[in-house]
Amino acid sequence: MQAGETITDIQKIFTHIVNHLIVLGKTFDIDELNIKILKCFDRTLQPKVTAILESRDLTTLSSTALFGKLREHQLEMNRLKEQENGDKKARGIALKTVALGDVRDTESREGSEIETLNIVTRKFSKFLKKKGKEKN
Repeated sequence: MQAGETITDIQKIFTHIVNHLIVLGKTFDIDELNIKILKCFDRTLQPKVTAILESRDLTTLSSTALFGKLREHQLEMNRLKEQENGDKKARGIALKTVALGDVRDTESREGSEIETLNIVTRKFSKFLKKKGKEKN
């Protein structure tokens, strides 16, 4: 399996090769084909390959069903990867900072601090409302 190849790509290539070999007179057992399929995958699918080898009788499992199970696993892994990337991109809340400077400006500083507190309170209230709507 090459980097960037999907299970569907591998299935097309594998089917093409097997069909040409059958035309040339080579015959295959179902379990022989399934083992060849499972051996062509890299480490990313190795846990699934091992699970299939241990849990299934390869003589009764068709290659189409096998590719279907592998495709399903690949889709699930892609979904999990997208979900992890989405969690990393979650927005943060930025807070306004106020420099504590001259003591002479205490009145204006207190007014600025109250304004900052009001802004933070409003944003936090909006955040809580938004989270409450997402749960319902």
